[in-house]
Amino acid sequence: MGRRAVLAANLALAAAILPAAPAAAQAAKGAATEGERLFREHGCYGCHTLGKMGTPIAPDLSKVGAKHNAAYFVNWLKDPSSQRPTAHMPAIKMTDAEAQALAAFLSSQR
Repeated sequence: MGRRAVLAANLALAAAILPAAPAAAQAAKGAATEGERLFREHGCYGCHTLGKMGTPIAPDLSKVGAKHNAAYFVNWLKDPSSQRPTAHMPAIKMTDAEAQALAAFLSSQR
């Protein structure tokens, strides 16, 4: 393959990837925004602190995204006691989409 063919292939690949990057970032931001709404709606701040908001009964979540990824949070939110049998966190009824949005919000906390 000549230089021009390699350059053309690289440009085509970049063109295919780059337009998707802002869209993916926007989707992640939208999920995190929805997750923040759910954090408030479900009353998570009643036990957890996040910045200056909340009650310091359970762990502070201000930097929890540096410790765990969104997949971990989805599993945790669906069934905390399966992740840690001694967990005091109640299982919260939510849809898969809600769990994913809340997980996106928590994983964005750094």
